[in-house]
Amino acid sequence: MTILKKHFIRAAFFAFAFFSVSIAKAQTDQVEGLWYNDVKSGKILITKSSDGKFYGKVVWLKEPLKNGKPKVDELNADPKLRSRPRLGLQVLSGFVKDGDTRYTDGTIYDPLNGKTYSCNMTYKGQTLAIRGYIGISLFGRTTIWSRAE
Repeated sequence: MTILKKHFIRAAFFAFAFFSVSIAKAQTDQVEGLWYNDVKSGKILITKSSDGKFYGKVVWLKEPLKNGKPKVDELNADPKLRSRPRLGLQVLSGFVKDGDTRYTDGTIYDPLNGKTYSCNMTYKGQTLAIRGYIGISLFGRTTIWSRAE
């Protein structure tokens, strides 16, 4: 094999690898990735599922233990779910992208009170406005999450 042919093959391989990575990054949505909650006591990983909706689960806790044992979902309204660990707990569910920066029709679960709320999210660069509410969004609360990456 000639030197020119070797260089061409090597350059083609690197170009292919570069474009593959670029395409993969381009397909990632802006809200996907790691986010700190409003008080930075946890990190939530938001991903897009095969159903096209967005979900988020707790992947890090500042204080993962309570009385020397992993924290559990002890305040859940369903007694069967109270022993599930808080680490790995899905807290965001079913969000649909609605325009460039809004994500609607989702729910957020608050492990601090065991309740699930309707929720919308608005992407604002390095922050994510999370609006949980009951009934209509007028009766709710907004918290700001920050990018953890």
